[in-house]
Amino acid sequence: MGARYDERASRFVGAVLWAWSGRREPSRPVLPDGCMDLLWVGGRLVVAGPDTHAFTPAGTLSGSCAGIRFAPGTAPALLGVPAHELRDRRVPLDTLWPGGEVRRLTERTGSADDPTAALEDIALRRAMSSGAAPPDPLTAAVAAQLRQGRSVAATADAVGLGARQLHRHSLAAFGYGPKTLARVLRLQRALDLVRAGTPYAAAACATGYADQAHLAREMRGLTGTTLGAHLAATGHAERAANSETAQPSGSRTTA
Repeated sequence: MGARYDERASRFVGAVLWAWSGRREPSRPVLPDGCMDLLWVGGRLVVAGPDTHAFTPAGTLSGSCAGIRFAPGTAPALLGVPAHELRDRRVPLDTLWPGGEVRRLTERTGSADDPTAALEDIALRRAMSSGAAPPDPLTAAVAAQLRQGRSVAATADAVGLGARQLHRHSLAAFGYGPKTLARVLRLQRALDLVRAGTPYAAAACATGYADQAHLAREMRGLTGTTLGAHLAATGHAERAANSETAQPSGSRTTA
């Protein structure tokens, strides 16, 4: 059975619903994106914390899984735990919420025709019952500033926090400091351009890297792989080839 991935916007503000079916090879790691997910995988509800590096499944996976991916900063209030406590971790939901409640939610999700809709319902009901809300204006402002490519110092000034205050707030909201979040978000912006067919050097320039080599180093540092290998593994081999050949004369592709 061929692999298939689908996603759609969620009614939970800023979130995305996604589903995977078929075979997933460990050569297709999950890259850091600043997000947290509530997953339905292997008949269990699991929380994926914010990653600082690529997460590689233990082995080849077959079957289906689903998730709701929360925008950076939105999940901690819903889950009731600071994001940094889940950094680079996958934990069963029943380690965070009461076991009886999670058993009921597990049964409901397992019997649902659409597990992604069941996950969305869990998030929406939890937000209503606990009073949890999408990110507070400060968290949203920090994420927006860094997503736009603003420096950490400029972001701190814009939101009215000192450097240490911003760092503490970022650890709780995003799972890591603002510098790491800025690196992750910038890499994701570059990847969006490259996946759309933008040559590596142009994508690097558009997203604030010093040059293509700088983008290549950040890709390797945050994901452990190269742009070309990532594109090939995710079905963008032709775009990878186009990006590698569409370089200025005399340049060398290092990504």
